[in-house]
Formats: sequence, C-alpha cells, structure tokens
Amino acid sequence: MEQAAQTITIPADGATLIGTWYPASDAPRASLLLHGATGVPQRFYRHFAAWASARGINVLTYDYRDFGASQTRPMRESQANFADWAVHDQTAALDTLAKLAPTGPLWVLGHSLGGLGLPFQNLPDRVTRITTIGAGIGHYTDHPWSYRPKVLAFWFALGPVATALAGYMPGKRLSLGADLPAGVYWQWRRWCTRRDFYASDIGVTLPEPNYSIEGKDIRICVAADDVVVPPVAVRRYAEVFASSDAEFRIFDPANYGLPALKHIEALSKESAPVWADLLDLPQPDLTCKARP
Repeated sequence: MEQAAQTITIPADGATLIGTWYPASDAPRASLLLHGATGVPQRFYRHFAAWASARGINVLTYDYRDFGASQTRPMRESQANFADWAVHDQTAALDTLAKLAPTGPLWVLGHSLGGLGLPFQNLPDRVTRITTIGAGIGHYTDHPWSYRPKVLAFWFALGPVATALAGYMPGKRLSLGADLPAGVYWQWRRWCTRRDFYASDIGVTLPEPNYSIEGKDIRICVAADDVVVPPVAVRRYAEVFASSDAEFRIFDPANYGLPALKHIEALSKESAPVWADLLDLPQPDLTCKARP
C-alpha cells in the first residue's frame, strides 16, 4: 500500500536541511538517498521517488543549504559554497537516511553535482550500491559547439557580472537556470574553467579524495545526448575510480523509445523507461540498454 511522503529535517554542519521521505509501499529491498543536481529543487525528483517507492525502495530527497525548501534567508546572505553542498550536506543526508532506515542496504543516487561528493565521504558498510548520472570531471571545452555559447555566457559574461552585482547568481532573471548562492556559483565556475577541476580546493574546502572504494557496486552513468556534462567528462570521472572497479555506462534514449534523455531530464517523469536499468532493477519489458 502506498504511504504518504513525509517532510523531515536534516541537521547539517551549520545548517538545517529540509528533506522528503518516501516510504516503500511494501517491505523495502533497500533505502535510497538521492543527491540532487545543482539548482534542481527536490520537488523535481518526486516522480522518480514515487516510482522507486512503489517498487519497494525507501527514498530520501532533500534540498542543499540555502536553496529550495532549505532556504531560510535571502540568497545574497548565504555563505554556502559548492563544497558545502557536495560534502557537508551530502554527508548529513546520508547520516539521516541511516537513522530513518536502521536496517537493510543503503543505496546512493547522485545526479550531476550529487555524484561529485562520492570520493570525499566516509561511506558506511551498509552502502552497497552507488549510482551517478551526469556527474563528471568537466571543462567548458568539453561541450559541443551548439551548447558552447550558453556555457561561455554563464562562466565568462552574464554569469560573473550578474553575480558580482547582485551578490548571488540570479539565474532566473538571466534565463540561465535557478538562483544560486554566490559562493556556490564562484566555486562551481572555478571547477569547470580549470583543467585540474577541483584539485586546487583539496586541502582547502575539500578533504583528500578516496578513489579506492571497496566492497560497493559503483556505476558512473551518462545519457548519450547529455551536452551539459558530456560523456567525455563522465568517462573521465569513471576513470579515476578504476581501482574501485566502477562501471561506466552510457544510456542511449533511442534504445528506450525516447526522443531525448539529456542531463537534468534524465530524472524527469518522461524518462521513466530508463530508471529500472539505471538502478539495475528487473525490467520485464526491456533488457538492459546501456552500452559500454
């Protein structure tokens, strides 16, 4: 029987996050934590969470500090940076999931930024499966030429000028996505415009990464038509986890009868035909359509 979603609070380092708990409709096979993408509120994932809970998976979604339902002050007053979201908030959410589901395996699904905190966290033994979708070590030159003008405007023209003037990234006014705290935007910009990505922040705002994660099923996934974090950037991310036996998978929308998957849209309700393969669940009508 389907159970109603519940709003919960998540104590984080220096913040309180707002999350939503979707109990499994039957005896749970696992409990899944969904780390969202940059600028994507947790409500966007409600269709995926409802789909998973109907298949016996508890799901926890949440908003990062000073964003979405977790925003408690004007955006320009936020001191949050990208590392706060990728490390502190993700760790706090995983701790909360373990308390909500004190028994059984824990799964993690990281969407874009949501998958980048993986090497910076001490993952408990109960975490048995980790899946990322659209998470990559990217550089603005990785984008196809068709998408390059928007990227250049975001990182080198409208984005930095507007953020400096407004005190936050006014993405909505610029038609460049969601509003973001200035610290999140500036650190994100640094990562995506430097060849060493986040290396310069290790030892400053990021702890030392651990790319040798043992005893866990790790899948690094991307949509074939993702232009925001293209397959080349996601493959680069998968390669740093070579010692962890991480599997790199590309999902082609044509194999699922879909016109597109893209980046954010991969977890929209229109992309539901892919989700069973994404989580490696039985799918009676389709065989696994991912390709190496």
